[in-house]
Amino acid sequence: MTQLGILHPGQMGISIAASAQNSGCQVYWVSEERSEQTRQRAAGHHLIETETLTDLCQNCEVLVSVCPPHAADAVAQAVIAAGFQGLYVDANAIAPQRAIRMGQRMQVAEIDFVDGGIIGGPAWEAGRTWLYLSGPRAQAVADCFAAGPLETQVIGTEIGKASALKMCFAAYTKGTTALLSGILATAESLGVRQELENQWSRDGSDFASQTQNRVRRATAKAWRFEGEMKEIAATLASTGIPGGFHTSAAEIYRRMADFKDSAETPELEAVLAALLLLPRDGN
Repeated sequence: MTQLGILHPGQMGISIAASAQNSGCQVYWVSEERSEQTRQRAAGHHLIETETLTDLCQNCEVLVSVCPPHAADAVAQAVIAAGFQGLYVDANAIAPQRAIRMGQRMQVAEIDFVDGGIIGGPAWEAGRTWLYLSGPRAQAVADCFAAGPLETQVIGTEIGKASALKMCFAAYTKGTTALLSGILATAESLGVRQELENQWSRDGSDFASQTQNRVRRATAKAWRFEGEMKEIAATLASTGIPGGFHTSAAEIYRRMADFKDSAETPELEAVLAALLLLPRDGN
Protein backbone atom coordinates (compact mmCIF):
# COMPACT_ATOMS: atom_id res chain seq x y z
CA MET A 1 0.00 0.00 0.00
CA THR A 2 1.43 3.36 -1.08
CA GLN A 3 1.85 6.01 1.62
CA LEU A 4 0.96 9.31 -0.05
CA GLY A 5 1.09 12.80 1.45
CA ILE A 6 -0.97 15.72 0.20
CA LEU A 7 0.30 19.30 0.47
CA HIS A 8 -2.33 20.59 1.19
CA PRO A 9 -5.94 19.37 1.49
CA GLY A 10 -7.78 22.42 0.20
CA GLN A 11 -10.82 22.01 -2.04
CA MET A 12 -8.76 20.61 -4.90
CA GLY A 13 -6.26 18.78 -2.74
CA ILE A 14 -8.89 16.90 -0.75
CA SER A 15 -10.50 15.60 -3.94
CA ILE A 16 -7.11 14.36 -5.15
CA ALA A 17 -6.59 12.72 -1.77
CA ALA A 18 -9.95 10.95 -2.13
CA SER A 19 -8.96 9.51 -5.52
CA ALA A 20 -5.71 8.25 -4.01
CA GLN A 21 -7.68 6.58 -1.21
CA ASN A 22 -10.03 5.02 -3.76
CA SER A 23 -6.95 3.58 -5.45
CA GLY A 24 -5.63 1.92 -2.29
CA CYS A 25 -3.26 4.59 -0.96
CA GLN A 26 -3.00 5.65 2.63
CA VAL A 27 -3.16 9.45 2.53
CA TYR A 28 -1.43 11.70 5.06
CA TRP A 29 -1.47 15.44 5.68
CA VAL A 30 0.33 18.02 7.87
CA SER A 31 -1.76 19.73 10.54
CA GLU A 32 0.85 22.27 11.67
CA GLU A 33 -0.27 25.85 10.88
CA ARG A 34 -3.39 24.67 9.06
CA SER A 35 -6.78 26.32 9.51
CA GLU A 36 -9.70 24.78 11.35
CA GLN A 37 -11.51 24.49 8.02
CA THR A 38 -8.65 22.43 6.62
CA ARG A 39 -8.59 20.28 9.74
CA GLN A 40 -12.29 19.54 9.41
CA ARG A 41 -11.90 18.75 5.73
CA ALA A 42 -9.05 16.31 6.40
CA ALA A 43 -10.89 14.65 9.28
CA GLY A 44 -14.06 14.34 7.21
CA HIS A 45 -12.18 12.35 4.58
CA HIS A 46 -10.21 10.28 7.10
CA LEU A 47 -6.76 11.53 6.15
CA ILE A 48 -4.00 10.44 8.51
CA GLU A 49 -2.67 13.38 10.50
CA THR A 50 1.01 14.17 10.92
CA GLU A 51 1.94 17.19 12.98
CA THR A 52 4.95 18.43 11.00
CA LEU A 53 6.31 18.33 7.48
CA THR A 54 9.28 16.31 8.75
CA ASP A 55 6.86 13.67 10.06
CA LEU A 56 5.07 13.61 6.71
CA CYS A 57 8.33 13.19 4.80
CA GLN A 58 9.35 10.29 7.05
CA ASN A 59 6.00 8.49 6.66
CA CYS A 60 5.33 8.93 2.93
CA GLU A 61 6.92 7.60 -0.23
CA VAL A 62 4.95 9.96 -2.52
CA LEU A 63 4.17 13.65 -1.91
CA VAL A 64 1.75 15.67 -4.04
CA SER A 65 1.91 19.47 -3.87
CA VAL A 66 -1.35 21.32 -4.57
CA CYS A 67 -1.00 24.97 -3.54
CA PRO A 68 -1.29 28.49 -4.99
CA PRO A 69 1.38 29.03 -7.67
CA HIS A 70 3.24 31.68 -5.70
CA ALA A 71 3.88 29.14 -2.91
CA ALA A 72 5.05 26.21 -5.06
CA ASP A 73 8.80 26.84 -4.72
CA ALA A 74 8.63 27.44 -0.98
CA VAL A 75 6.72 24.17 -0.47
CA ALA A 76 9.23 22.27 -2.61
CA GLN A 77 12.18 23.80 -0.76
CA ALA A 78 10.65 22.93 2.61
CA VAL A 79 10.28 19.31 1.49
CA ILE A 80 13.93 19.21 0.45
CA ALA A 81 14.97 20.72 3.77
CA ALA A 82 12.90 18.10 5.63
CA GLY A 83 15.01 15.34 4.10
CA PHE A 84 12.36 13.69 1.92
CA GLN A 85 13.75 10.86 -0.23
CA GLY A 86 10.74 9.66 -2.21
CA LEU A 87 8.73 10.77 -5.25
CA TYR A 88 7.57 14.40 -5.37
CA VAL A 89 4.76 15.61 -7.63
CA ASP A 90 4.31 19.33 -8.26
CA ALA A 91 0.72 19.66 -9.50
CA ASN A 92 0.61 23.45 -9.36
CA ALA A 93 -0.15 26.04 -12.02
CA ILE A 94 3.43 27.11 -12.71
CA ALA A 95 5.38 27.93 -15.85
CA PRO A 96 7.29 24.99 -17.37
CA GLN A 97 10.63 26.70 -16.80
CA ARG A 98 9.84 26.86 -13.09
CA ALA A 99 8.97 23.17 -13.10
CA ILE A 100 12.29 22.38 -14.79
CA ARG A 101 14.25 24.35 -12.21
CA MET A 102 12.31 22.69 -9.40
CA GLY A 103 13.07 19.27 -10.87
CA GLN A 104 16.76 20.11 -11.01
CA ARG A 105 16.76 21.08 -7.33
CA MET A 106 14.97 17.85 -6.48
CA GLN A 107 17.49 15.82 -8.46
CA VAL A 108 20.38 17.37 -6.52
CA ALA A 109 18.57 16.36 -3.31
CA GLU A 110 18.11 12.81 -4.68
CA ILE A 111 14.33 13.17 -4.86
CA ASP A 112 12.45 11.78 -7.87
CA PHE A 113 10.34 14.50 -9.48
CA VAL A 114 7.20 14.43 -11.61
CA ASP A 115 5.66 17.50 -13.24
CA GLY A 116 1.86 17.73 -13.04
CA GLY A 117 -0.85 19.99 -14.37
CA ILE A 118 -4.50 19.88 -13.25
CA ILE A 119 -7.23 20.85 -15.69
CA GLY A 120 -10.73 21.07 -14.24
CA GLY A 121 -12.31 21.70 -10.85
CA PRO A 122 -12.17 19.50 -7.75
CA ALA A 123 -12.23 15.88 -8.88
CA TRP A 124 -15.48 14.41 -7.59
CA GLU A 125 -16.92 13.16 -10.92
CA ALA A 126 -15.29 10.88 -13.49
CA GLY A 127 -14.32 12.52 -16.75
CA ARG A 128 -14.33 16.06 -15.38
CA THR A 129 -10.84 16.66 -13.96
CA TRP A 130 -7.51 15.62 -15.48
CA LEU A 131 -4.07 15.39 -13.93
CA TYR A 132 -1.52 15.48 -16.74
CA LEU A 133 1.88 14.09 -15.80
CA SER A 134 5.35 14.19 -17.29
CA GLY A 135 8.67 12.88 -16.06
CA PRO A 136 10.55 9.58 -15.90
CA ARG A 137 8.32 8.25 -13.09
CA ALA A 138 5.04 9.74 -14.25
CA GLN A 139 3.33 6.36 -14.60
CA ALA A 140 4.06 5.54 -10.94
CA VAL A 141 2.11 8.67 -10.00
CA ALA A 142 -0.76 7.84 -12.37
CA ASP A 143 -1.03 4.42 -10.71
CA CYS A 144 -1.78 6.15 -7.39
CA PHE A 145 -5.05 7.46 -8.87
CA ALA A 146 -6.03 4.53 -11.09
CA ALA A 147 -9.51 4.09 -9.56
CA GLY A 148 -10.50 7.75 -10.09
CA PRO A 149 -12.61 9.77 -10.28
CA LEU A 150 -9.52 11.92 -10.96
CA GLU A 151 -8.39 11.13 -14.50
CA THR A 152 -4.69 10.94 -15.28
CA GLN A 153 -2.67 10.99 -18.48
CA VAL A 154 1.07 10.59 -18.88
CA ILE A 155 2.23 12.85 -21.71
CA GLY A 156 5.96 12.16 -21.72
CA THR A 157 9.14 11.82 -19.74
CA GLU A 158 10.16 15.47 -20.15
CA ILE A 159 9.82 17.67 -17.05
CA GLY A 160 7.87 20.84 -17.89
CA LYS A 161 5.57 19.30 -20.49
CA ALA A 162 2.60 18.87 -18.13
CA SER A 163 3.00 22.41 -16.83
CA ALA A 164 3.21 23.73 -20.39
CA LEU A 165 -0.11 22.09 -21.26
CA LYS A 166 -1.75 23.54 -18.15
CA MET A 167 -0.45 27.02 -18.96
CA CYS A 168 -1.67 26.91 -22.55
CA PHE A 169 -5.10 25.63 -21.53
CA ALA A 170 -5.60 28.19 -18.75
CA ALA A 171 -4.29 30.98 -20.98
CA TYR A 172 -7.57 30.67 -22.88
CA THR A 173 -10.10 29.63 -20.23
CA LYS A 174 -9.12 32.00 -17.41
CA GLY A 175 -7.58 34.56 -19.74
CA THR A 176 -10.85 35.08 -21.60
CA THR A 177 -12.73 35.42 -18.30
CA ALA A 178 -10.37 38.23 -17.35
CA LEU A 179 -10.87 39.81 -20.78
CA LEU A 180 -14.65 39.68 -20.46
CA SER A 181 -14.41 41.14 -16.95
CA GLY A 182 -12.43 44.07 -18.28
CA ILE A 183 -14.83 44.58 -21.18
CA LEU A 184 -17.88 44.67 -18.90
CA ALA A 185 -16.19 47.10 -16.52
CA THR A 186 -15.20 49.37 -19.41
CA ALA A 187 -18.71 49.29 -20.87
CA GLU A 188 -20.12 50.09 -17.42
CA SER A 189 -17.79 53.05 -17.03
CA LEU A 190 -18.67 54.40 -20.47
CA GLY A 191 -22.42 53.95 -19.98
CA VAL A 192 -22.95 51.35 -22.71
CA ARG A 193 -23.11 48.05 -20.79
CA GLN A 194 -26.84 47.56 -21.38
CA GLU A 195 -26.44 48.22 -25.09
CA LEU A 196 -23.49 45.82 -25.26
CA GLU A 197 -25.45 43.10 -23.51
CA ASN A 198 -28.40 43.73 -25.82
CA GLN A 199 -26.11 43.24 -28.81
CA TRP A 200 -24.71 40.04 -27.30
CA SER A 201 -28.29 38.80 -26.80
CA ARG A 202 -29.45 39.16 -30.40
CA ASP A 203 -30.92 36.05 -32.04
CA GLY A 204 -31.73 34.58 -28.65
CA SER A 205 -28.12 34.18 -27.53
CA ASP A 206 -27.53 33.76 -23.80
CA PHE A 207 -23.94 34.97 -24.07
CA ALA A 208 -24.66 38.10 -22.00
CA SER A 209 -26.03 36.17 -19.02
CA GLN A 210 -23.31 33.53 -19.33
CA THR A 211 -20.70 36.28 -19.26
CA GLN A 212 -22.20 37.90 -16.18
CA ASN A 213 -22.23 34.59 -14.31
CA ARG A 214 -18.72 33.74 -15.46
CA VAL A 215 -17.33 37.04 -14.19
CA ARG A 216 -19.15 36.77 -10.86
CA ARG A 217 -18.03 33.18 -10.23
CA ALA A 218 -14.39 34.04 -10.97
CA THR A 219 -14.22 36.19 -7.85
CA ALA A 220 -13.97 33.20 -5.50
CA LYS A 221 -10.65 32.08 -7.01
CA ALA A 222 -9.34 35.41 -8.29
CA TRP A 223 -6.69 35.50 -5.55
CA ARG A 224 -5.21 32.31 -7.04
CA PHE A 225 -5.75 33.28 -10.67
CA GLU A 226 -3.61 36.40 -10.31
CA GLY A 227 -0.50 34.30 -9.81
CA GLU A 228 -1.53 31.87 -12.52
CA MET A 229 -1.80 34.69 -15.06
CA LYS A 230 1.75 35.78 -14.20
CA GLU A 231 2.95 32.22 -14.77
CA ILE A 232 1.18 32.14 -18.14
CA ALA A 233 2.75 35.47 -19.11
CA ALA A 234 6.19 34.05 -18.29
CA THR A 235 5.41 30.90 -20.27
CA LEU A 236 4.46 32.87 -23.37
CA ALA A 237 7.47 35.16 -23.03
CA SER A 238 9.80 32.15 -22.85
CA THR A 239 8.75 31.23 -26.41
CA GLY A 240 9.01 34.78 -27.77
CA ILE A 241 5.25 35.44 -27.61
CA PRO A 242 4.29 38.70 -25.85
CA GLY A 243 2.96 38.03 -22.36
CA GLY A 244 1.46 41.46 -21.77
CA PHE A 245 -2.15 40.36 -22.13
CA HIS A 246 -1.87 37.90 -19.26
CA THR A 247 0.11 40.37 -17.17
CA SER A 248 -2.92 42.64 -17.51
CA ALA A 249 -5.22 39.70 -16.73
CA ALA A 250 -3.28 39.26 -13.48
CA GLU A 251 -4.16 42.85 -12.57
CA ILE A 252 -7.83 42.18 -13.38
CA TYR A 253 -7.84 39.27 -10.94
CA ARG A 254 -5.89 41.24 -8.33
CA ARG A 255 -8.71 43.78 -8.27
CA MET A 256 -11.20 40.94 -7.62
CA ALA A 257 -9.11 39.28 -4.92
CA ASP A 258 -10.88 40.93 -1.97
CA PHE A 259 -13.97 38.81 -2.71
CA LYS A 260 -12.06 35.68 -1.59
CA ASP A 261 -13.89 35.24 1.71
CA SER A 262 -17.33 36.41 0.55
CA ALA A 263 -20.11 34.24 1.95
CA GLU A 264 -22.02 34.51 -1.33
CA THR A 265 -21.19 35.15 -4.95
CA PRO A 266 -21.11 38.96 -5.30
CA GLU A 267 -23.49 40.86 -7.52
CA LEU A 268 -22.09 41.95 -10.86
CA GLU A 269 -22.28 45.63 -9.94
CA ALA A 270 -19.99 45.05 -6.95
CA VAL A 271 -17.47 43.22 -9.12
CA LEU A 272 -17.46 45.98 -11.72
CA ALA A 273 -16.97 48.60 -9.01
CA ALA A 274 -13.94 46.68 -7.74
CA LEU A 275 -12.51 46.43 -11.24
CA LEU A 276 -12.97 50.17 -11.75
CA LEU A 277 -11.40 50.83 -8.33
CA LEU A 278 -14.60 52.48 -7.11
CA PRO A 279 -15.54 52.44 -3.40
CA ARG A 280 -17.99 49.68 -2.47
CA ASP A 281 -21.24 50.39 -0.65
CA GLY A 282 -20.58 51.01 3.03
CA ASN A 283 -16.88 51.81 2.51
